Amino acid sequence: MIKVGIVGGTGYTGVELLRLLALHPQVDLQVITSRADAGTLVSQMFPSLRGFVDLPFSHPDQANLSQCDLVFFATPNGIAMQQTRELLDAGVKVIDLAADFRLQDIGVWEKWYGMTHACADLVAEAVYGLPEVNRAQIKTARLVANPGCYPTAVQLGFIPLLEAGVIDASSLIADAKSGVSGAGRKAEIGALFAESADSFKAYGVAGHRHLPEIKQGLARVKSSEVGLTFVPHLTPLIRGIHATLYGKLNRDVDLQALFEARYKDEAFVDVMPAGSHPETRSVRGSNKCRIAVHRPQGGDSVVVLSVIDNLVKGAAGQAVQNMNIMFGYAENTALNLVPLLP
Repeated sequence: MIKVGIVGGTGYTGVELLRLLALHPQVDLQVITSRADAGTLVSQMFPSLRGFVDLPFSHPDQANLSQCDLVFFATPNGIAMQQTRELLDAGVKVIDLAADFRLQDIGVWEKWYGMTHACADLVAEAVYGLPEVNRAQIKTARLVANPGCYPTAVQLGFIPLLEAGVIDASSLIADAKSGVSGAGRKAEIGALFAESADSFKAYGVAGHRHLPEIKQGLARVKSSEVGLTFVPHLTPLIRGIHATLYGKLNRDVDLQALFEARYKDEAFVDVMPAGSHPETRSVRGSNKCRIAVHRPQGGDSVVVLSVIDNLVKGAAGQAVQNMNIMFGYAENTALNLVPLLP
């Protein structure tokens, strides 16, 4: 049994962590922080957790996080880096669901996130928490940078092709769509129902914060730089990411066999039968990534379809998966979730 704390328990990723951890047989939730809602019962704010979580929110300044074995940061960018050193020094492991430790190049991070990094020396120690690539490093990590939602869907789709060296890595395209929960639980005009429903739009075409994260991950797989065009879109969904990925083949290959072989031992990546078109609703509420690979008209183009729930495999579920690996639990503990339908 491990003692767990959550910093920032009132956002969508925070409540999703609570949903998953409440039924984890090896987790004892010790503290859940909220600066604005300290003293309020978690179940009062989130009635879905009545009977599962009986703790109140604690003020961050009064929360004794050093008593925990692990602390999750489900906070905006720039928060975890302020407290991580103190926690690590106290022997507490950290999983950051924001972007503070994802990018190894500090200059690139500061450019995209618009602030000075508070503990740049810890970035080199942080392990990027994509289990399908870094499982061995995650096992011994003190500090895990949980991947972003778009980067998870895009990387899992491209990885088999890049590892096998069967596509031109200089001209990759990722056309990705996300539901509105990806913007977080805050009052924002663009996320209002009347603004986002019955509509569909691209954003961040000139550059999105997840672009350098995706390129960094794909470059590690390829062992060289990749060329990537990444265009995100907002869809009138609550949950879900659908990434349509394009590349040019440089040699003939059995794509279906390649993907099935790469992910045959991965519990949370489902390579669907040839000709499939995975839907976001097929992963809603689960930690699954469903992938289908196509070769239109038998030509030299490859199209990969990759879908995840942005709050689970794209955030809280992947964080729990990383926790399980770090503490030697079965990787699917508390994550054997059947997707919700309808």
